[in-house]
Amino acid sequence: MKRYLSVVIILVLLAAGATDAIAVSLVKKNRQKSAAPSPDKAVIHNCASCHSLTTEEAGTIFKGLGEVKAVKMSPVKGLFEVTVQQGNRQAVAYLDFGKKLLVPGPIFDTSTKTSLTPPPVELPKILSKEELEKIPLTNSIVMGNPNGKKRLFVFTDPDCSFCGRLHGELKKLVALEPDLAIYIKLFPLKMHPDAYDKARVILGSRSLEMLEKAFAKEALPAPGVKDPKEPVDETLKVGESLGIDGTPAMIFPDGRLISGARDLVALRGLLAGKMNRMD
Repeated sequence: MKRYLSVVIILVLLAAGATDAIAVSLVKKNRQKSAAPSPDKAVIHNCASCHSLTTEEAGTIFKGLGEVKAVKMSPVKGLFEVTVQQGNRQAVAYLDFGKKLLVPGPIFDTSTKTSLTPPPVELPKILSKEELEKIPLTNSIVMGNPNGKKRLFVFTDPDCSFCGRLHGELKKLVALEPDLAIYIKLFPLKMHPDAYDKARVILGSRSLEMLEKAFAKEALPAPGVKDPKEPVDETLKVGESLGIDGTPAMIFPDGRLISGARDLVALRGLLAGKMNRMD
């Protein structure tokens, strides 16, 4: 009987030991699992550590497509995000990790129905000192201080509603900027068939009042002998040589060419030299 009890006790102890061993083994395995990185994190880590693209290398790949300004990892796995500039326009394109496939974008997230690609950016054209000197002060209507050290050129069309809107903001601007001279250049667009003759009359009279009548849709007299074509033609030629093809267009003292109307706050910022996107 005693021998039987001893055998039973030994078996119980062995079973207990096996249970403890199994428990310890499970704890170790759980620790190992918790210490291992998640698949997603591992992929992200490997993307950054195993794949790289320099701005110089991207410049070679994108040669002929634009100037590469920046390179970074895309929010989409397997792609680099490359910022490319053509002229005064910046946009994002994508390049696969194998550096063989170019994806122009935009890329959309189907779950959120939103674009993962930043929108294109229009950068202002910067005129050189030589180009600025080509703009004549003559054949202009001056608003503000004629002797002002700050010069702002505004190319405007008397039949352009956006020009009329900008004109109201410019009147507010000169009231706050005593050292500002605004040279208004009449630049009638071909899409407005009556604008050319109106520009001749306004420039012939050298009158802001006449320009404001045009913006208010009031009738102007027909051009006469005192309203020659040559001053308007000269402005058209100068504007076209600078790349101006629409109105309103403004050239600030630092040479930035800005298209489109702006409000007073934006105008003061631009006059102070702050960069502005051409929205």
